[in-house]
Amino acid sequence: MNSTIDEIEPCAIRAWVQERMIFVELTDGRIFGFPANRFIRLRDASDQDLKTVNIELNGYALRWDLLDEDLTVAGVVAGRFQLPLPVQAA
Repeated sequence: MNSTIDEIEPCAIRAWVQERMIFVELTDGRIFGFPANRFIRLRDASDQDLKTVNIELNGYALRWDLLDEDLTVAGVVAGRFQLPLPVQAA
Protein backbone atom coordinates (compact mmCIF):
# COMPACT_ATOMS: atom_id res chain seq x y z
CA MET A 1 0.00 0.00 0.00
CA ASN A 2 1.39 3.40 -0.99
CA SER A 3 0.49 6.00 1.65
CA THR A 4 1.89 9.41 2.28
CA ILE A 5 2.08 11.14 5.66
CA ASP A 6 -0.74 13.48 4.53
CA GLU A 7 -3.08 10.48 4.25
CA ILE A 8 -2.19 9.24 7.72
CA GLU A 9 -1.80 12.35 9.84
CA PRO A 10 -4.20 15.32 9.73
CA CYS A 11 -2.69 18.57 8.53
CA ALA A 12 -4.14 22.07 9.09
CA ILE A 13 -4.39 24.81 6.51
CA ARG A 14 -6.33 27.30 8.66
CA ALA A 15 -7.15 27.83 12.34
CA TRP A 16 -9.44 30.33 14.06
CA VAL A 17 -11.31 30.89 17.31
CA GLN A 18 -14.98 31.69 17.68
CA GLU A 19 -16.80 31.88 21.03
CA ARG A 20 -13.98 30.00 22.82
CA MET A 21 -14.08 27.16 20.29
CA ILE A 22 -10.90 26.47 18.32
CA PHE A 23 -11.57 25.45 14.71
CA VAL A 24 -9.08 23.83 12.36
CA GLU A 25 -9.58 23.32 8.63
CA LEU A 26 -7.69 20.27 7.42
CA THR A 27 -6.13 19.67 4.01
CA ASP A 28 -8.80 17.05 3.25
CA GLY A 29 -11.58 19.64 3.65
CA ARG A 30 -12.79 18.65 7.09
CA ILE A 31 -13.31 21.32 9.73
CA PHE A 32 -12.67 20.18 13.27
CA GLY A 33 -13.58 22.13 16.40
CA PHE A 34 -12.85 21.71 20.08
CA PRO A 35 -13.59 23.82 23.18
CA ALA A 36 -10.73 25.82 24.69
CA ASN A 37 -11.67 24.51 28.14
CA ARG A 38 -10.25 21.07 27.27
CA PHE A 39 -6.69 22.41 27.82
CA ILE A 40 -5.47 24.17 30.99
CA ARG A 41 -3.65 27.08 29.35
CA LEU A 42 -6.40 27.65 26.81
CA ARG A 43 -9.15 27.42 29.44
CA ASP A 44 -7.49 30.18 31.49
CA ALA A 45 -6.65 32.41 28.48
CA SER A 46 -8.44 35.62 27.61
CA ASP A 47 -10.62 35.65 24.49
CA GLN A 48 -8.07 37.94 22.81
CA ASP A 49 -5.12 35.64 23.62
CA LEU A 50 -7.00 32.60 22.28
CA LYS A 51 -7.34 34.31 18.91
CA THR A 52 -3.55 34.48 18.50
CA VAL A 53 -3.36 30.85 17.31
CA ASN A 54 -0.84 30.09 14.55
CA ILE A 55 -0.32 27.02 12.41
CA GLU A 56 3.23 25.67 12.77
CA LEU A 57 5.35 22.75 11.53
CA ASN A 58 3.83 22.78 8.02
CA GLY A 59 0.31 22.35 9.40
CA TYR A 60 0.95 19.64 11.97
CA ALA A 61 0.82 21.85 15.10
CA LEU A 62 -1.09 24.76 16.62
CA ARG A 63 0.89 27.38 18.54
CA TRP A 64 -0.08 30.19 20.92
CA ASP A 65 3.11 32.21 21.53
CA LEU A 66 1.53 34.43 24.19
CA LEU A 67 0.31 31.39 26.13
CA ASP A 68 3.39 29.21 25.48
CA GLU A 69 1.07 26.43 24.31
CA ASP A 70 1.59 23.93 21.50
CA LEU A 71 -0.87 21.26 20.38
CA THR A 72 -0.52 18.70 17.65
CA VAL A 73 -3.27 18.67 15.06
CA ALA A 74 -3.31 14.86 15.15
CA GLY A 75 -3.71 14.92 18.93
CA VAL A 76 -6.75 17.15 19.00
CA VAL A 77 -8.37 15.36 16.05
CA ALA A 78 -7.86 12.07 17.94
CA GLY A 79 -9.44 13.58 21.06
CA ARG A 80 -6.33 13.66 23.25
CA PHE A 81 -7.34 16.46 25.62
CA GLN A 82 -5.88 17.42 29.02
CA LEU A 83 -9.22 18.00 30.70
CA PRO A 84 -12.55 16.14 30.65
CA LEU A 85 -15.75 17.69 29.37
CA PRO A 86 -17.43 19.79 32.07
CA VAL A 87 -20.33 18.07 33.78
CA GLN A 88 -23.66 19.51 32.66
CA ALA A 89 -26.37 20.06 35.27
CA ALA A 90 -29.55 18.12 34.52
